[in-house]
Amino acid sequence: MTEPPGRRERKKAATRQKIADTALRLFLERGYDAVGIRDVAAEADVAVTTVFAHFASKEALVFERDQDFEQRLTRAVTDRPPHEPLIPALHREVQALVRHCTAEGSAPVRRMIEGSPALREYEESMSLRHAQALAAALAADPHLSRSATACGATARFTIDAYAMACRADDPRATVNEVFQMIEAAWEATAP
Repeated sequence: MTEPPGRRERKKAATRQKIADTALRLFLERGYDAVGIRDVAAEADVAVTTVFAHFASKEALVFERDQDFEQRLTRAVTDRPPHEPLIPALHREVQALVRHCTAEGSAPVRRMIEGSPALREYEESMSLRHAQALAAALAADPHLSRSATACGATARFTIDAYAMACRADDPRATVNEVFQMIEAAWEATAP
């Protein structure tokens, strides 16, 4: 059982969330390119160094759930019960993640990302990193017995299922359709 976070960790998390919320509000009000890190720091009432202590770049402020996303996908592999098949576990987790990107109020954020070359580039590099982490988790599981190629392709398709669903008219149906293909490909690579 994990212990609840201490006061210091709670304060850090609250500061991080305050910075992210402030940045997103400013970006949506003024436009992503019109807002600088100094603007975010001033509005959040923190030092610029505090912003950078929590976020590596301006782009990271938009994707503040980045690490949680990656951890949730890798935990769908590593924390699933031994008898649970892999693909349904990933499918369920992607459906849950898609609910966040399609929640009420998410459309302006998606438009902002689509309208910014810097944010699109950051999102793509983030997706590649997530796919690498997921592929490593798949390859490390001794019960899966798949090649590095199969693990890498499955990971990439899983990340792409999420990205496609976030842009689709029917996100749930998109995830279901892509996961039918992922399941078929995964089964085709069985030893």
